[in-house]
Amino acid sequence: MNENLLIEVRHLKKYFKVPAGVNHAVDDVSFTISRGETLGVVGESGCGKSTLGRNIIRLQEPTDGEILLGGQDVSHLSGRALKKVREKMQIVFQDPYSSLNPRKTIESTVMEPLKNSGRFTSKSEMQDEAERLMELVGIDERLRRSYPHELDGGRRQRVCIARALALNPEFIVCDEPVSALDVSIQAQVLNLLMDLQEQMGMAYMFVTHDLSVVRHISNSVCVMYLGQLVEKSETEELFETQYHPYTKALLSAIPSVDLKNQTKRITLRGEITSPINPKPGCRFAARCPYAKEECSQPQVLEEVSPGHYVQCCRVREINAL
Repeated sequence: MNENLLIEVRHLKKYFKVPAGVNHAVDDVSFTISRGETLGVVGESGCGKSTLGRNIIRLQEPTDGEILLGGQDVSHLSGRALKKVREKMQIVFQDPYSSLNPRKTIESTVMEPLKNSGRFTSKSEMQDEAERLMELVGIDERLRRSYPHELDGGRRQRVCIARALALNPEFIVCDEPVSALDVSIQAQVLNLLMDLQEQMGMAYMFVTHDLSVVRHISNSVCVMYLGQLVEKSETEELFETQYHPYTKALLSAIPSVDLKNQTKRITLRGEITSPINPKPGCRFAARCPYAKEECSQPQVLEEVSPGHYVQCCRVREINAL
């Protein structure tokens, strides 16, 4: 076993029963994350990115598949065993305001996981640790007895990061942590996350729809479409060469300040396939300009170049590999 491997997800599925049938929110997803590295997960709204992250840390129960943390299968743990594992896996939510208790001060919020862990014998020890965490993420001392409504979005997100760090986790799911913030504040929070990773050696799964952010923070990238991985590779490799038509369209939408070398925007047409009771075959076919009859057959994620995986039966033909 690779000792540097921290997270291993194998054929993970999450289905929801709805009046119209079964929603395949996450459908047969597999990937790995090494210690101290960041995996970016990108795709349109509703593609299953956030559901994937919540299933990995067991905020939601997977329908099927395996989740390994440091080689230990955590997919079926419960009770005390699950509580112990959850100390190693945390999450930073998209909306910092709704993820904070409006009746608790910032200090109380950061102290809560410390209190629940049972690691500390006195309140003064917990307060000292809470102060260390708040200083680590850049929360001014004058704000520590404030309530969430008294802070701006950037400071609230710093509180959420401090809370996530409280028990020294090995893995953190960052669920679009900067999408609700101003651009200048986004940069501050991203740099904070990267600095903390360098200091503490944590692994991140960074969920976002902003590809510019992914390029800045991630070591590797998974592209999701309607619950499935359609492409995954190292970050620089993906931005250099895209094989799947959906990934090509996504990257063509990134704004550029270089007016002389603008990338031609790829416009996707056609109706989005429903994730409820999907038929076998490529779920992107209805919007793909290269779709043919063979695209109605089940698709397989295959390695088309070293470390670069694509789910498309026509990938070699389209890209003339």
